[in-house]
Amino acid sequence: MRSIYIKILLWGLVSLTVCIAGFGIVSSYVFYQMVGKDSVFERMNALQLQEARDVYESQGPAQLAAHFERANIIMGGHRYLTDMHGKDLITGEDRSALVSRFQGRWGVLQTQGNQIALGLASADDRYRLVVLADSPYNMRDYIPYYLPILLLLAISCWLLAWRIASPLQSLVSTLDRFGRGDLAARVNSSRHDEIGELGAAFDRMAERIGMLLTAERRLLQDVSHELRSPLARLSFAAELAGTAQDRTAAVSTIKKEIQRLTELVDALLQTTRSEGEPQAISEEDVELASLLSEIVEDCKVEAEAHECRIRLQGQPAILQGEREVLRRAVENIANNAIRYSPQDSTIDIAFGADDRTAHISIRDYGPGVPQDSLNKIFEPFFRVDDSRNRSTGGVGLGLAIAHRSIVSHHGRLWAENANPGLIVKIELPLLVYKT
Repeated sequence: MRSIYIKILLWGLVSLTVCIAGFGIVSSYVFYQMVGKDSVFERMNALQLQEARDVYESQGPAQLAAHFERANIIMGGHRYLTDMHGKDLITGEDRSALVSRFQGRWGVLQTQGNQIALGLASADDRYRLVVLADSPYNMRDYIPYYLPILLLLAISCWLLAWRIASPLQSLVSTLDRFGRGDLAARVNSSRHDEIGELGAAFDRMAERIGMLLTAERRLLQDVSHELRSPLARLSFAAELAGTAQDRTAAVSTIKKEIQRLTELVDALLQTTRSEGEPQAISEEDVELASLLSEIVEDCKVEAEAHECRIRLQGQPAILQGEREVLRRAVENIANNAIRYSPQDSTIDIAFGADDRTAHISIRDYGPGVPQDSLNKIFEPFFRVDDSRNRSTGGVGLGLAIAHRSIVSHHGRLWAENANPGLIVKIELPLLVYKT
């Protein structure tokens, strides 16, 4: 039996049947217990015993038989008067087996079929009155009342089974569609119970997996596109090196292309590393002024090549994080600013801190970025057309690496147009809390 719907329905019906049978047994037991302890029944039988004893002692067995016949017609059942040993005083039959089952002066027993036996002993213990009668509590008499209840409860079990099994079947169907490649498959459950939470958890997981698979496909496409050009140039330079008169220039071209490929691979590895788990970040004290001074010193050569300057100013601050990751992030932003700065311009790097947050801003005086592209410049391999294009030599990973590195430190990174130029702002907590 593999259907949870059938299992729930059958278990519910079996449980209901057992409960009704148990109710009948308990009710019957309670009835006999109550009758056995009811003083009204005892007084009625005591009166019948006294009348039967008077008739027997004054008029004999024949009149006692007539008396019992009238009583049986009026009150139903069969009555017997025995001596203390169980001998029937009318017929002489031995009824000791029945009489001996009674404990004490008064008792109620259930006999074969649907009969009960009531027994009472006289005060002097000389006589025993036994009354055999149909039990007033007959389970078959209550079946017409139990059936509608059973039917109602069966419908309730069916609805419960349907309410549980139906969303699970829908979830299985959605999982199967998602597993066969339909990344848009979602449960979209409106329930607020555990099944609804399961569906919502799957939707969140499917959304995340869909984003990861889409990003992976896009990354593979972009990487293959980025590698195609330098590999083609490298292949051409290698062929040229065998035939060109100026082999030094050909070797230089090969080295240049190899360097570009190395930088691209390094950038991809850095991107993957910066997307790692936040708890993988090692905490150390990072003095912000020292870090930025080192970055400015490293960028001076490239700034001079672009005929621009870097100006650093700010207030000292110490934060916690992984120094090399932060250095690479800020350096990528600074290199990006240098790359797009006009000649004879200044790149302003400012820093400071308040009680909880360190602030860094890097501004260039270049062409800026279209407003609708401000958030996209932090995506891998994204380039702005015209002023920011392939001719600058970048592969579109520097700002993506910087963004992911800052986010891994629980910080924020965003860009604003400064008119003229672009200003990139960074906020980092002074203390990194691992989650």
